Amino acid sequence: MESSSKLPLHLCHVHKLSIFINRTHMFFHSIALVFLLYYRASFFFIQDTTKTKATTLAWLLVFVSEIVLSFEWLLSQSFRWRPVSRTTFPERLPGDDKLPGVDVFICTADPEKEPTVGVMNTVLSAMAMDYPPEKLHVYLSDDGGAAVTLKGMREAWRFAKWWLPFCRRYGIKCRAPEAYFSAEDEDADFGGSEFIQDREDIKEKYEAFKKRVREKATVGDTGSRLSRDHPAVIEVIQETSSDDAIQENETKNMPLLVYVSREKRPSHPHNFKAGALNVLIRVSGVISNSPYILGLDCDMHCHDPSSARQAMCFHLDPKISPSLAFVQFPQKFHNISNNDIYGSQHRSVFWLQWQGFDGVGGPGVNGTGYYMKRLALCSSSIHEDGDPMKLRQSFGPSNEFIKSLHQNNKPDMLIHRKNALLNEAQLLASCSFENGTKWGEEFGFMYGSVAEDYVTGFRLHCKGWISVYCNPPRPQFLGRSYTNLDDVLVHCSRWTSGMVDVLFSKFCPLIYGPLKTHTFVQSMCYAEMALIPIFHLPLWCLATIPQLCLLNGIPLYPEVSNSYFIVFSFVFLSLISKHLYEVLSTGFTFRHWINEQRIWMMKSVISDLYGSVDGFMKKIGMREANFFLTNKVDDVDQLKRYNMGVFDFQTSILFLAPMTALVILNMASFAVGISRVIFLGELDKFFIQVFIPFYVILINYPIVEGMLIRKDRGRIPPSVTLLSAVVSLIFYFLGSIIFM
Repeated sequence: MESSSKLPLHLCHVHKLSIFINRTHMFFHSIALVFLLYYRASFFFIQDTTKTKATTLAWLLVFVSEIVLSFEWLLSQSFRWRPVSRTTFPERLPGDDKLPGVDVFICTADPEKEPTVGVMNTVLSAMAMDYPPEKLHVYLSDDGGAAVTLKGMREAWRFAKWWLPFCRRYGIKCRAPEAYFSAEDEDADFGGSEFIQDREDIKEKYEAFKKRVREKATVGDTGSRLSRDHPAVIEVIQETSSDDAIQENETKNMPLLVYVSREKRPSHPHNFKAGALNVLIRVSGVISNSPYILGLDCDMHCHDPSSARQAMCFHLDPKISPSLAFVQFPQKFHNISNNDIYGSQHRSVFWLQWQGFDGVGGPGVNGTGYYMKRLALCSSSIHEDGDPMKLRQSFGPSNEFIKSLHQNNKPDMLIHRKNALLNEAQLLASCSFENGTKWGEEFGFMYGSVAEDYVTGFRLHCKGWISVYCNPPRPQFLGRSYTNLDDVLVHCSRWTSGMVDVLFSKFCPLIYGPLKTHTFVQSMCYAEMALIPIFHLPLWCLATIPQLCLLNGIPLYPEVSNSYFIVFSFVFLSLISKHLYEVLSTGFTFRHWINEQRIWMMKSVISDLYGSVDGFMKKIGMREANFFLTNKVDDVDQLKRYNMGVFDFQTSILFLAPMTALVILNMASFAVGISRVIFLGELDKFFIQVFIPFYVILINYPIVEGMLIRKDRGRIPPSVTLLSAVVSLIFYFLGSIIFM
């Protein structure tokens, strides 16, 4: 029998059937697009007595929009070129004594929006991972400098002395206590009075833990007012009092737990999450200096304790390890309803795009759930010369941190050295340490955009590193996603703004990527992600121009009797049927397909518009960069409506008004179109232009319902409906002046 040392640690499965289907669809859809664009272009070269300047302008706007969207579709096919999936074999890893260390980075910023109990659940789940505890080190970055968060860390350490042995003793899989005690099937494999008694004891201790943390949260400083002005605070959390009830050997089997609050001053840029992560890189370098880093959002707990071992199946593979920068796990969520009206689980990204990304050189960094090689973040390229003088110029004047860059060097955490290292960590966390260095420009997580994960992953691939995507059957990490429309649109706007930052920087993937990344197809993936916000702006033309022209009796599409009608019909049916196939083939339903169509329209015309404007304003200096936290606190009424599959329109009027105005415009054009069909017999002439508003209304029926039918608190306010109707009317009159 072949020895386990010779067996592979992982396997890569190429999805040949998906490749065949995707490439066949690309071929036929591309041909149809060529005919469609030819039809549009031929209009400008054919002499037609009915052609007017207004008609030409409308035709041109629609033509340009179709060109841009066709190019966007072409780039998006890069994700479908070569999808792969991977299987790991953690049981084939070497013994625990040969496994490398892992530093876990968790970031939080505001205990009011990110409740301390939830953050501590993430901390506890990371501490309880199935990994040698002496090689596991958990760091929490608190950008709010909140006293309640530090106190919560101390309470989490106390509770962990009970929680970790319980998880190890019974092989508990979900090691976030809140999620574990909320689940009904986690104990299916256990029985017996001893386990039941232990579980009840731990549950009582957890309830007491939550009570203590929440008491401190009510009487302590929330820290939100200090978030931009506070000194550096670094504390290694450890035992302050003895507890005889816990066995001594169990108390020693605890990972290192470190609280880090970097210095922040209003006069110094803090570079948002990327700045916090770079501080953690430096501070951890002089404390634990593990060769691998796990990045986690504060609401993304470890749902399976084996993720570190699964990641090591790739990082310890000698065939790919020298060039492997990180292993990315998907983001999955525990608070998604069966209906998922807001598309909050990001099916297309984690079930489709990232598999395709993996097949052409590796996915980008996803912001959480990645196991990163420290060397990849602290080297100019794969082949780093390590010149000491250059290192000091690049990384700053810390001798201890320069020593940590040599992977063989381990910090000496003996008692007589501990205080010195913590003092050094204070320096590394100061807001002025990065002055004159290359942090955020060449090393660490990249600055210049709130989408630091995108830029960092792109730069790593441009330096020659590769990555892999690992999506096991059991989710390794579970977090909280959006359960209201406001969070969806705000988050998408923030992401769009970050992409505009990238698009107008030197790292624009259209000009920087093709010559740097491993494959041209991989650079197309990055380009598609960065260009989507700009590419979606022409959707405003398709959402208004055909409708205005229908209201004014101007045809923009071929008649039903025209052979090119088949081309336009094929392009539309090809797009929606391929999307439907992808939804169904990934295990979702027809209802999910409708929901994805709807939320795509909303985000494309609203969030991408505001995000693009925000990005442009930052670029020309009219607006400061900002980073809005997603609220992790549930509104009971909103959550109830979400679980019932009912849209909640309690969001900014800046989001609601244009969205509602577009629906009203489409309703008016559809009504006029039906009148033309019935009374003038123009079905053949205007079929496509009547169908477009019908499809928009059908998909966006919840907006119509929110305007005209619903009376609950989550409806669209009548004042917004009235304002939107006025805007639509003004838009119609302006359109009539232009297109008549």
